[in-house]
Amino acid sequence: MTEQAVVVSTEGAVGTLTINRPETLNALDVPTLLVLEQALTTLEQDDAVRVIVVTGAGRAFIAGGDIADLESRRGLTHYQEFAEVIHRVFRRFETCDKPTIAAVNGWALGGGTELIMCLDIRLLADGAQLGLPEITLGLFPGAGGSQRIIRQMSPCRAKELLFTGNRITAEEAVELGVANRVVPAAELMGEVGKLANSIAEKSPLVLKLLKRSLLYGSDMPLSSALPYEQAMIGLVLDADDSHEGCTAFLEKRPAEFKGR
Repeated sequence: MTEQAVVVSTEGAVGTLTINRPETLNALDVPTLLVLEQALTTLEQDDAVRVIVVTGAGRAFIAGGDIADLESRRGLTHYQEFAEVIHRVFRRFETCDKPTIAAVNGWALGGGTELIMCLDIRLLADGAQLGLPEITLGLFPGAGGSQRIIRQMSPCRAKELLFTGNRITAEEAVELGVANRVVPAAELMGEVGKLANSIAEKSPLVLKLLKRSLLYGSDMPLSSALPYEQAMIGLVLDADDSHEGCTAFLEKRPAEFKGR
């Protein structure tokens, strides 16, 4: 894809989705979300891609939604159109079987922060800012943000951010537990690439089953999550990759995981 709202690129086992609307600071609207969904499907279906990176073009990751578009909407229309699409697309990222990494190159506000919370690992450029400023518009996060943030940081800190709409720095995001680390902006994509390639060396099948164990197990009581994990690790031990890993360790050589 070129000259489109989302650019898809691959390098080795790493696929990158770049939201490419720098003139709007990569604001999300329905057409952009639909292109993003199709781009994700493209990388999900590419067996050569083992890790998916999401970033933004220009000086923003995603600066939020299109405010003029939101202002024109009313409840039922919004629910049936924009909200239906953005919830579906963000959930697709959250449940993607391949590991995902957010390369947060700049502002990630509103829907930008909401998308980050759907991705597995988050690396932030040192000048990046996160925030859920919807309250300042007489709104509140409607793409899953109000529900995911309360599950990803302490409730009192989450409520402060939701009630005030204040932005936080990249360093504060790490402190609050919603990002992994901060790197100099010039080094962001290089660091993301190193991390992505390190993950891509692992078994894609085992990563898939591990991701499912984490995602669905976290919604269960521990008494249910433990037997779920037990069943999933049983599936892993039926896979060739688990035996390749153990054999490679005993033979003191790098493992060659095939995803089966």
